[in-house]
Amino acid sequence: MAAAAPDAPGAPQRVTGAAPAFADLFAALPVAVLVIDPLARIGFANGIAEELLNMSERAMVGRALETVISLPHGYAGRREELGFAAFDCGIARKRGGRLRVDFIEALVPDHPGWRVLTLHEVIASRAIGQPDRGGGRAAVAAAAMLAHEIKNPLSGIRGAAQLISGTDASTTELTQLIIAEVDRVAALIDRMQDFTDGRPLTPSPHNIYPLLDHARRVAEAGFAANVTIEERFDPSLPLVMLDRDAVLQVVLNLLKNACEATAGQAHAEIALATAYRHGMSVSVGPDRVRRPLPIELSVIDNGPGAPADIADHLFEPFVTGKAGARHLGQHQGQGLGLALVDKLVRDMGGIVQYAREGAPERTIFRVFLPRAPDERRPLMSAGRL
Repeated sequence: MAAAAPDAPGAPQRVTGAAPAFADLFAALPVAVLVIDPLARIGFANGIAEELLNMSERAMVGRALETVISLPHGYAGRREELGFAAFDCGIARKRGGRLRVDFIEALVPDHPGWRVLTLHEVIASRAIGQPDRGGGRAAVAAAAMLAHEIKNPLSGIRGAAQLISGTDASTTELTQLIIAEVDRVAALIDRMQDFTDGRPLTPSPHNIYPLLDHARRVAEAGFAANVTIEERFDPSLPLVMLDRDAVLQVVLNLLKNACEATAGQAHAEIALATAYRHGMSVSVGPDRVRRPLPIELSVIDNGPGAPADIADHLFEPFVTGKAGARHLGQHQGQGLGLALVDKLVRDMGGIVQYAREGAPERTIFRVFLPRAPDERRPLMSAGRL
């Protein structure tokens, strides 16, 4: 009997050995996983779930889910055929202690009634849905004070430098330097004043696709001229409650970050994505009613992500990267871009979140916004503004 010919170079390689069991795959995941049966009982728990819930799998299996953890607000009234998600919610362990987690339940295809529940513990400094991020109020007060106390004298300094310039050739170079630096500081103050604008936004129903198309075209005409921005759109999004100018500013800031993040990559990958997240809801503060934010807008890139020492503080004003960390892209290192994104999104009633996910890892900035009331028709149409 002739021996089997070896695989040709480049040909698909034969897989040897049996595929891992699904329980083994769940056990290997770096996130707490519970498998729930049609009677709402726990059928499986991986090791991370045992640690998180302070209970062994043997003790959990066969027990009703609500006897192991308290369930998030709105879970009882969910539509079971759609799954459920609640981000940054508080749950109580029946064996003591409370946790803040992203609670995400998904259906198991072709197995009616079976569900997979993942619990992602929320680090306090990355909690979303809080009324204000650390340092935000202090930065607003500082920006207002600096804008008032510094910007007016700057115009006097600039005017004096212009008068001196040209009177003596030996001073022209120095006066031009003064004028350039005054203009730079004035531009910084202008950006700081964005945080002191107390005028409320007035979100209204919008088809988000023409806005995203406009932002992409603006980016590709400027800072993203040599970058292809991939579109990954959900074709069934309803109208979104938003402020048009605020959303354009948010998307442009995030796309600029992504372009600067991937500037050193051999193959830059940037994507603009939308999705509808059934059951997505957040609380605006402790003991406050959760509000639905099902519209997800994401900017994704294959850059290196934020440095570990500032990843938990990206949305705080004046936080920026160190030398070599150009991927923050916050107005040339002034540390205002993402803080402004956070302010604008919150002013529209939404939240923004930073994450590193996938294999290989990608940087993802997710913006969650409310849908317009009583709108259910799909609106996939790029259009033009």
